[in-house]
Amino acid sequence: MSKQQSINEKLFNLQQEIGTISKDAKNPFYKSKYFDINSLIKQLHEKLGKYRLSLKQPIKFDAINNLSYIQTYFECADTSQRSDSSEMKLPEISDPQKMGSIITYYRRYTLVSLLALQAVDDDGNLGSGKVAAPELPWLNENSPKYAKVIQALTEGTATIADVRTKFTVSNKLADELSKL
Repeated sequence: MSKQQSINEKLFNLQQEIGTISKDAKNPFYKSKYFDINSLIKQLHEKLGKYRLSLKQPIKFDAINNLSYIQTYFECADTSQRSDSSEMKLPEISDPQKMGSIITYYRRYTLVSLLALQAVDDDGNLGSGKVAAPELPWLNENSPKYAKVIQALTEGTATIADVRTKFTVSNKLADELSKL
């Protein structure tokens, strides 16, 4: 009779098999590729079954601190043992479509963090000061790109933070855009 693996052993073996997650979704606003949550889970699904692990990503509410957050963890089907969790506080937003986009984004990144998946380090060099940040063009209300920004924000495919990675945005305009 073989010894039953702990959840940490199962997660270790799972991580060894995952490799690099393919980026198969396209973001038309930024003309870049990313892996969406469905592709990520699809790529993990067979391996989760192999190790009898279930992925849990509930939205939790902390009544004491009056905040909501996404919690991601794994649970072993054999022992009900839980892994450590990865959590991200949700912003207070009343627009359900924007909140849905944020939840999907946070689910993807808490899962990436929890499994230490290989992902592009968008700002590692910038954060370490090794490369000067490029000067970004100003976002002007009368420009053709402004209409694309409005569309992306309205559809929930971009956030103000995303826009600020591509454009210099005045605080006044950022406040106006955040109300969309």
